[in-house]
Amino acid sequence: MEVVGKDIQNFQLTVREHSDYDFSDYSYTSLRRRLTRILLELEMDMDQLCLRMKNDGLFLQDIMLKITVHTTEMFRDPDVWKQIKNHLLPGFSSQSPIRIWHPGCSTGQEVYSMMMLLDELEMLERSEIYASDLHNEVLETAQKGVYRYRFNQSYLENFDRVMLNGEGSYSWNQKKHWKKYFHIDETRDTIQMNEYLRQKPVYKKQDLVRDPNLFLVNFDLIVCRNVIIYFNTDLQNRVFELFHQSLKQNGALLLGVHESILGVFSKRFIRKDPFYYKAQE
Repeated sequence: MEVVGKDIQNFQLTVREHSDYDFSDYSYTSLRRRLTRILLELEMDMDQLCLRMKNDGLFLQDIMLKITVHTTEMFRDPDVWKQIKNHLLPGFSSQSPIRIWHPGCSTGQEVYSMMMLLDELEMLERSEIYASDLHNEVLETAQKGVYRYRFNQSYLENFDRVMLNGEGSYSWNQKKHWKKYFHIDETRDTIQMNEYLRQKPVYKKQDLVRDPNLFLVNFDLIVCRNVIIYFNTDLQNRVFELFHQSLKQNGALLLGVHESILGVFSKRFIRKDPFYYKAQE
């Protein structure tokens, strides 16, 4: 089913008029791809989709969850996490507190990954962890810290690569290392993060497009991976402005491996792959 310009405009208008969301500045290509997938899945055309969104608030919320991106995993891109562990976090070792924000945190796997690294470096107790997302549903999942085990066995491979400096060939012999951070129940098919990690972060619902820094502190590190790739240039710049204002001097920003800062904001950050540091002003 082909989604054309007028379909996307119809969708954007419906969303603006019947919810608090606004997809006006989202990437046209990303919206078209996701809407095409949704229409095929639901066997609807755009007129039918918009009509139901207007008349069914729960359905509209479900479509918002499908449109926004919630693909994440523990220690995703292990080589990046190794650089965080070996090069970035040690630079904060003399600071107290260390403030870290995960905007667009989704279901929380990267938040837990960061806390495990901090604990490994004996920096967790001195850290303040903040996380935000557009949807209450995914924030609730993050707070519970329960994930499917069989579907997510790559978590254990990534854990081995990053935390144990292995090759990703995890085994149950490593269970003693996992137990410090999470419990695996094969019978219930769950990975449950330990309570002291679940209770650490401060979570807030936040729309990066509209909202200011809701935590009212400046951060040493902002981790926002695989979010801005779905925004157009104007919206990206708005988010970069928010991040720039919210970082401490010389604070660091980490984006996804396929994301970068271009244009006017490239002069306000100093890039040292894979990190962007707030430039002196």
